[in-house]
Order: sequence, then C-alpha cells, then structure tokens
Amino acid sequence: MYAEAAGSCPFAHSSRKVCLHVLQIGVVVTYVRDVRSPAELAEAFRSNGLKLTPQRQLLFQLLDGNQRHPTADELFAEASARMPGISLRTVYQTLNDLVAMGELSSHTLGGGATRFDPNTSEHHHLVCTRCRSARDVAVSNLDALQFVGGDDFRIERTTVVFDGLCAECAEGRAGDGPTHNPQDLH
Repeated sequence: MYAEAAGSCPFAHSSRKVCLHVLQIGVVVTYVRDVRSPAELAEAFRSNGLKLTPQRQLLFQLLDGNQRHPTADELFAEASARMPGISLRTVYQTLNDLVAMGELSSHTLGGGATRFDPNTSEHHHLVCTRCRSARDVAVSNLDALQFVGGDDFRIERTTVVFDGLCAECAEGRAGDGPTHNPQDLH
C-alpha cells in the first residue's frame, strides 16, 4: 500500500493527496455452474406453476451448457431457426422467469443488450471490445479494493468487467470489426 502523500505515491493525482492503491487481481477462468438440465428446468417451471410449452423447452435446450452469455435476441435467432414462429416475447418472458427463479443471472456487459448467464455464483467478466464476446472469470482479493469518495454510499454488490481483446480478435482471426471504446460498453 502506498502512502497518501502525493510525492510518495507513483499514481497520485497532482492536485489532491489521493493515492490509487495497486490491487493484485488473480484472473482465473472458471465456470462454476451450468443452468440445470432441460428436464430439471421443465420440472422447476411446473413446480412454480408456470406454463411449460414446446417453445420454452426449446429455450431450455439452447441454454443447456451455454457459456456464451447470450442476449435475448441471439437466443431468439437460434430458436427461430429451429422453431419458426416462436415470439421474441416468449423468449424474454422465459428468460425473465428463469432469472426470477434464480436459474440465470442477467448482466449488462456492453453493447446495450442484457446478457443472460447460467453461472449464478459470484463471478466477474472479460468482455472483448471488438467482437463483444464475454466469459466468466473469478477475481481474488476483491475485498481488498479501496476507493475514495464513497463514504456515504452503501455498496450492495461489486462487479468487475475487464475490457480488452479476446485471443481471436487480438490475433486478427475474428474479422476486422471496429474496436469499441470501453466507455461505450457500459
């Protein structure tokens, strides 16, 4: 930890006696929990008094083992290819029901669209600024994070999003799409 005097902290703001603390963050790719199987989700829907339809069962199949953090529109496109006539409203309603049941978590990781994640354990994300892919990571020592100016703010949850380039985009294999400003993603 650095001293708070501006002269002794290499990251200090020259106009204030504030030092940014260096925090070691161990990034370990992990995937803790998949969404339950389609059969288990069907049973959970029934036990919660929710209508079980072929459209919802298809969505359960598309979510099974899915680690891509899909948006509702992406799932709608996949579902429409397999079951023409499925409505976007059904996709949204099913996803929102799964979130309410604790089977999915929803995140706004960039690009404006909400992404749905079967990993409901505490975790964080890597987001590619070029292709906007997202994946889960664990962050150690998060409780050591210190910030200035939030004394009157009660923190309920901390999420960390690392913006950068995935391996495919960094190597130029994912196309020549524009790199997005990370500020535009949040």
